Amino acid sequence: MLEKDLKPWIDAAIVAALDAGKEILEVYGTSFSVEQKEDRSPLTEADKRAHLAIVQALEKTSLPILSEEGRSTAPAERQQWAYYWLVDPLDGTKEFIKRNGEFTVNIALMKRDGADADASGAAVPVGGVLYVPVKDVLYFAWQGGGAYRQEQATTSSALAAYERAAMSNKLPLSAVRDAYTIVASRSHQSPETEAFIRDMEVKHGSVALASMGSALKICLVAEGAADIYPRFAPTMEWDTAAGHAIVNEAGGQLLDKSTGAPMRYNKHDLVNNWFIVQ
Repeated sequence: MLEKDLKPWIDAAIVAALDAGKEILEVYGTSFSVEQKEDRSPLTEADKRAHLAIVQALEKTSLPILSEEGRSTAPAERQQWAYYWLVDPLDGTKEFIKRNGEFTVNIALMKRDGADADASGAAVPVGGVLYVPVKDVLYFAWQGGGAYRQEQATTSSALAAYERAAMSNKLPLSAVRDAYTIVASRSHQSPETEAFIRDMEVKHGSVALASMGSALKICLVAEGAADIYPRFAPTMEWDTAAGHAIVNEAGGQLLDKSTGAPMRYNKHDLVNNWFIVQ
């Protein structure tokens, strides 16, 4: 599929993300309750409302939707999809509950990659939309079209993706940093992450640490605000796919640590391997 043919799908994903953000903000300002899913992760009314808004907007594309809050689909069925949506309606529910604003809506356009479908995956991201409702900041990208960051995104909600791109900042942004910057939590580091940071200190001298919630960590690298993001802890495919598409188009990469190759998606098990964004 040519780059120009992806734009209508990215248009639909942007509408879906903005609609979901509106639903999330309506709940954000209330005294919402928190449920617990089977895996003990939190669930709020905002997650549910955002999911429904996204499904309603994306159904018009006729592509299958694989969402954190949707029904599960057998690997044998979903690995045959040529294109599909991979969605996290509210990435960073814990950040939402803390009301720190560091949560996102993640929508990725996925394409079967042509390699054999197996336990290691069957698809790659070819488009991504990542929306930050509290800040009204939108990141978006499509294969061959570049990656962009737009402020005050809802003020131009009717624009097509290429028009929106023309009034957005293309990634990476120009950034001046004094030190090699690693995206890592200051308070919750695994031993593997601590060892990685020590290795980088040996290689680059002193390093700086940057921390951010949800998929925004990937965007720090895509923007050029950070050099590298090691993730040596569990994540799900819908946590990373939209950011992966954005960092690809910004000139970076998201590498599976176990293979050293770009991350594949639509695995038998939707849990990601450890990875590095750079």
